[in-house]
Amino acid sequence: GKYSEILPAADYNLSYHTEKGRGVYTFCMCPGGQVVAAASQKGGVITNGMSLYARDGQNSNSALLVGVTEKDFGGGVLDGMYFQRALEEKAFELGGRNYRAPCQQLVDFTARRMSVSIGGITPTYRPGVTPCDLHKLLPEFITDAMHEAIPVFGRRLKGFDTDALLTAPETRSSSPVRILRDSSMQSSISGLYPAGEGAGYAG
Repeated sequence: GKYSEILPAADYNLSYHTEKGRGVYTFCMCPGGQVVAAASQKGGVITNGMSLYARDGQNSNSALLVGVTEKDFGGGVLDGMYFQRALEEKAFELGGRNYRAPCQQLVDFTARRMSVSIGGITPTYRPGVTPCDLHKLLPEFITDAMHEAIPVFGRRLKGFDTDALLTAPETRSSSPVRILRDSSMQSSISGLYPAGEGAGYAG
């Protein structure tokens, strides 16, 4: 529009804690961005988001993340990785076994019905998307948290919960393996202080 050259790209950051204490939040909001493939192994689908420098794409996108802990997937050292891998492999199946990403219109997700079309959003994910019911992909504790948070986000940010498309899954937002640390934040290796997403404490 006529203001596009003087106004910066719009962005947002939303967060909510469910009644059961689970965090739901938007992450890596990309104004004018695109959803991209991020698979790192055969037979898995992973999504991620990015913007080019101009941030002038037709869509804006962000991850809608739900926090998970070892209580959800087990206490073994690699159980978080196995949980992550199972979601990625299930997404591969739902997408059609051709690296297309499963997707669902947000209005269909909130109504708990399968999507048969993509609605008014033109997907940017390549090689493409497959409309489905994401309740068949995501565990109930995740979808329940999303159902609780999405209406709240819609009240905080007009339009958030209307014409939108969910493309799944983004499973690499934080490390599934935790580097243990003591009360001073130091690891078992003297002088090494694990921090950030790679340390496995970001949820």
